[in-house]
Amino acid sequence: MEEAGAAAAAAAGEAELNWSRLSVSTETLESELEARAEERRGSREALLRLLLPHNRLVSLPRALGSGFPHLQLLDVSGNALTALGPELLALSGLRTLLARNNRLGGPGALPKGLAQSPLCRSLQVLNLSGNLFQEVPASLLELRALHTLSLGGNQLQSIPAEIENLRSLECLYLGGNFIKEIPPELANLPSLNYLVLCDNKIQSVPPQLAQLHSLRSLSLHNNLLTYLPREILNLIHLEELSLRGNPLVVRFVRDLTYDPPTLLELAARTIKIRNISYTPYDLPGNLLKYLSSASNCPNPKCGGVYFDCCVRQIKFVDFCGKYRLPLMHYLCSPECSSPCSSASHSSTSQSESDSEDEASVAAHRMQKVLLG
Repeated sequence: MEEAGAAAAAAAGEAELNWSRLSVSTETLESELEARAEERRGSREALLRLLLPHNRLVSLPRALGSGFPHLQLLDVSGNALTALGPELLALSGLRTLLARNNRLGGPGALPKGLAQSPLCRSLQVLNLSGNLFQEVPASLLELRALHTLSLGGNQLQSIPAEIENLRSLECLYLGGNFIKEIPPELANLPSLNYLVLCDNKIQSVPPQLAQLHSLRSLSLHNNLLTYLPREILNLIHLEELSLRGNPLVVRFVRDLTYDPPTLLELAARTIKIRNISYTPYDLPGNLLKYLSSASNCPNPKCGGVYFDCCVRQIKFVDFCGKYRLPLMHYLCSPECSSPCSSASHSSTSQSESDSEDEASVAAHRMQKVLLG
């Protein structure tokens, strides 16, 4: 073991110690690290990278904090860790922590005081994929310096709204979980470039995601999506959108029905469309409240309004000449067929109007659209 470790260290250079795939126990590695730390005391060159993946570790070696205080990267992936102990808190300059494919996820999986430790300011890359987390630990949401967070292949049920605290986040990987909803707060990450939510149970995308102006890649394949919000067009830097494995097919469009309008809706629609003047004393209270919820129809050739009862319409928009993305519209009536065409247009006119709408989206805005 000692000869193999020394050879690995020599091959990797003084700044890195690589003891991967030696299949050693925590006890054996503990003694070796203590010996290595003793050798390095007084040395001017600090050890910056320690690679310990694919061994038989069940806990972090105690020698970590005392013997290697200048570590910038620690890789303990592919072990049998159930907790990352307090030794981690002593690594005040750690920038990258790789702990994927362990058994982390239970109570105490992360050390107490993590959010108050120097790691809160230094840690930039954290990979905890392939573990047993059922929820995102609250302490992780305080690591404000994080650029990359990977929690793929866990058992996450949801994304907490507090994810918006990670303002420096550039890459978020949450694929392979059991997530059903995307919180609107996710849109409050100004630097997010890569968002991976594939292989979950997501049924819809909140329109707020259009606020992710830095987003370049969005992976949503293998979910339960039947449409995308029209606001997705506002992601001007998006280069890759992966949608394969979702039920984005015509049969779901046929299921969209419009219930007959209520008398309340008919009354409110008439007042709004005909611009009938009124005072608070002229109308019942429930009608006054309902009138305040009116929204203008997005069809520029229609002067109508819609309320909480609206027509849902799927429109397929061509992004790159080959794939047509299903975008959701909310219209005022079944006769208002498209935000880009009047009800009297023929199917040919409809197609031409759609083409005009699609032409307004520059082709270079979407490099890859993966539907199948």
